[in-house]
Amino acid sequence: MGKRHDERDGPRPPAEAHATVRHLIMTELEQGPVSARDISGMVGIPEKEVAGHLEHIRQTLHHDGRRLIVHPAECSRCGFVFDKRERLTRPSRCPVCKSESLHAPLFSLARP
Repeated sequence: MGKRHDERDGPRPPAEAHATVRHLIMTELEQGPVSARDISGMVGIPEKEVAGHLEHIRQTLHHDGRRLIVHPAECSRCGFVFDKRERLTRPSRCPVCKSESLHAPLFSLARP
């Protein structure tokens, strides 16, 4: 007995696998402000990879006339806001009070 065609070619990817990780992230960003941790859980990638994808999305959106909105991280202890920070990753500690208790930055897409 011969193998069926689909067994010979290996397992087929699920239907949603056709959407790229960046398309999935953009879909989440359109829903409203989300953190890198939220994106990581929703899309199924490590949190450390999210910043790289967001940077690429930011560049892609710039070409389309849209933009990535970054709601800056904030210190839970003294309220310092990281509004001049260019990196999309979460800061490790507050430069003012040295606290490591920070609210992570949130990301969303500007409506065209």
